[in-house]
Amino acid sequence: MSNNSHREQYFTKLLIGFASIIGCILLIFYCIFELDKDADWYFWAIVAAFLLCCGIYFSLSAFVHKVKSDFSKRQKQREALRGNQSE
Repeated sequence: MSNNSHREQYFTKLLIGFASIIGCILLIFYCIFELDKDADWYFWAIVAAFLLCCGIYFSLSAFVHKVKSDFSKRQKQREALRGNQSE
């Protein structure tokens, strides 16, 4: 994969991760303030937990792609530097 591919995946996964975490928080606040105490909260708790786990997964995956992007950029800089020194 190229450096740009990792950079694009970084932004995409980071946005999905943040959107999922924000959705989880909004769902939790909705359940706290709007649902009755006797309402079935199990379903909403499972949905909130799923959103939180997805948000964490996509955020960590974005971090991995950011590190890969940085490593490939450094490797290209080193190769360019070696190419200039050998000439």
